[in-house]
Amino acid sequence: MARKVPRWIAVLSIVGVLAVFSWVVQAAAPDKPVRDGVFIHVTKGVEHPHEVLMALRMAEIMAPDRDVILYFDIKGVEVVLKDAPDLRHKPFANSHAALTALMGNGVTVCACPGCLAAAGKSADDLRAGVTVADKDRFFSFTKGRVLTLDY
Repeated sequence: MARKVPRWIAVLSIVGVLAVFSWVVQAAAPDKPVRDGVFIHVTKGVEHPHEVLMALRMAEIMAPDRDVILYFDIKGVEVVLKDAPDLRHKPFANSHAALTALMGNGVTVCACPGCLAAAGKSADDLRAGVTVADKDRFFSFTKGRVLTLDY
């Protein structure tokens, strides 16, 4: 006469098989390489086109193989407003074209909410694609090491 297997043993066996299967699937899947991140901090405003455009150029250079976030605060929030002047300084691309290209390539562009308020502005005054900074985004925009550049 065949003995009946206790239910807990059957459940434990199924869980074990699923765990092994999960491990095999994860081991077979190639890991996506971890990319390092670049946090570019822009405090200069429209009266400093060289510094601002250099920051945008560095973001452009880094973006193909790094996770990049551009953070505008202090006077820098002036640069990412809807009515911001189009900054120019040779040999760099102008600010409007550079920001549009960066955001189109997945670069996060954000502005400090406190600095916006200090300038008498709000999120509604930001150019399309620019967001209000969120501290959680600072800690989640990359999984690798972080290099910070200040302008």
